[in-house]
Amino acid sequence: MRWLIARTNEEYVNYLSVKAKVSPVTAQILINRNIRTPEAVRTFLTAGINSLSDPYELSGMGKAVKRIMLAIEKGESILIHGDYDADGVTATAILYETLLKLHANVDYFIPSRFEHGYGFHENAVEMATGKKISLIITVDCGITSFSTVGSAVKKGIDVIITDHHEPRTVTDSHSYSGDVPLKFHNNYVLPEAYVIINPKVDAAPSEGEKEIVSSDFDVKNLSGAGISLKLSSALLSGDITALLGAASIGTLADMVPLTGENRIIVREGIKQLYNKTGIKAMINVLGLHNKHLSTDMLPFTIIPRINAAGRMDNASDVVKLLVSESDSETEMIATWLNKLNSERQRVEERVLNSAYTKIKRNGFDRVIVVSEEKWHEGVLGIVASRIVEKYNVPAFVFTIKNGEATGSARSVQGFDICKAIACCSDFLIRFGGHKQAAGLKLDSGDLPLFEKKLNTYVKSIYGNSDFIRTINIDANVKVESINFDLLKELSSLSPHGFGNPEPLMGSKGLTVRSPRVVGKNHLKMKIGRNGSYVDAIAFDQADSLYMVSTSENVDAVYTPVINEWEGNRMVQLNVKALRRAVKAHYNK
Repeated sequence: MRWLIARTNEEYVNYLSVKAKVSPVTAQILINRNIRTPEAVRTFLTAGINSLSDPYELSGMGKAVKRIMLAIEKGESILIHGDYDADGVTATAILYETLLKLHANVDYFIPSRFEHGYGFHENAVEMATGKKISLIITVDCGITSFSTVGSAVKKGIDVIITDHHEPRTVTDSHSYSGDVPLKFHNNYVLPEAYVIINPKVDAAPSEGEKEIVSSDFDVKNLSGAGISLKLSSALLSGDITALLGAASIGTLADMVPLTGENRIIVREGIKQLYNKTGIKAMINVLGLHNKHLSTDMLPFTIIPRINAAGRMDNASDVVKLLVSESDSETEMIATWLNKLNSERQRVEERVLNSAYTKIKRNGFDRVIVVSEEKWHEGVLGIVASRIVEKYNVPAFVFTIKNGEATGSARSVQGFDICKAIACCSDFLIRFGGHKQAAGLKLDSGDLPLFEKKLNTYVKSIYGNSDFIRTINIDANVKVESINFDLLKELSSLSPHGFGNPEPLMGSKGLTVRSPRVVGKNHLKMKIGRNGSYVDAIAFDQADSLYMVSTSENVDAVYTPVINEWEGNRMVQLNVKALRRAVKAHYNK
């Protein structure tokens, strides 16, 4: 593992510390997050709901709002087409609740992973035709659904696409066929929808849209739920506080950067979760009554259970969970989701162990491509993530059925998985996703050639160099300087997540006292220097016991936290990495 520590001019750190009235450690962390002026610091620390940008900054918003309001006025039937993951169902719930408030004639459709697959598909258009629906609004999907949008247009159905996934470029030959109507903008090829709202499509404002001075926040990284929230804000022209809870779940679940707009949505939205009947039902079922919902807790409690529906069954009832005010209905759905998640965990473990066996037997080059008939499609993405964690190479996990390989891909830090997949476009039936995660389908017979071409692509970028795990250290600090005042200040940097990780601090030349293994695989100890020692725990690092026991000194990377136990509060270091100390650094 490579340890990298951020280096900044000490005078500038001190300047920002004084002007922004924060400690030098906090100033260094903020600079590392590209927050470099006193004004930017104040905005980062204090921005609330009122700081959210005008929704009309998103291209296409004005045209979309006019079309939806016309549909409501005329009593047209509207269909919201969502997706089966946590971002997709929360995006659906947000817009559905909004349109109900506006007395729209609205319904929603969540596709089945197993029956329909990912994205906006023809069967949704057939259903809309049968129900005489004249307007379809996609959320969290649609930007690559060329043929489906074309089919809807031919049947007289207007389609508004709201999506945040990567649009196709004109060089992606698999993206479209000659008989499908298309739009071209810059280097993008887009479906012929009535209007498209996707921050990644850098389009000029449509005719008749409001002239807006751009805000301080970049909206390009909004989740599907975030874009749905923006559309709802424009439609309601009023308070969207009640919608923030669902938006915070979708934003956290989809691993978009927790900066700018996303940071506000999550920070303010978590506060609203306690007002949602469905979330309170989840809290009851999981026994979380005395726990504070946080960005640390949600990804391990509520979000996996929301995702379990789409992975193991049908996710339509999750929308009910998020919009219903019935205690009995939400408790029933919450109980069902908890059982599904337990089943998901069992299936995931079986597939993961099978995948590990194949990898060990077959080996791999620069990427891992592993497949098997009848692996459960719903856990492929999680299994791919676990493989990346273990081997630190991009991973592609496929299940094979009827000659087709359906799979999920996960990437390593700094490697754009979508670009890698696009280089293999001649093999693909379809694909979509982000830089770090994607879904794809191809003929199973093409898997060996697909793997070979992926490896060639990686070598063209990295040569023979390996992917190296990097731990980015925010600041070099003295252990004795860590106290409750500093931890209180650091807490203002939350919520933490992708794009705004927990601060990582480093200390050199530390002495270890009383190291021991606790629990199944955790290393407990005291570490310090010059007679000042702090409790520390290194989760899942019991294999470092020999090293710390036989080393005169160690270097450590950690996140300082307040540990509360039986009414006592103490500073604790959650250690992320340990190594034998470099003696030349002891005095620094």
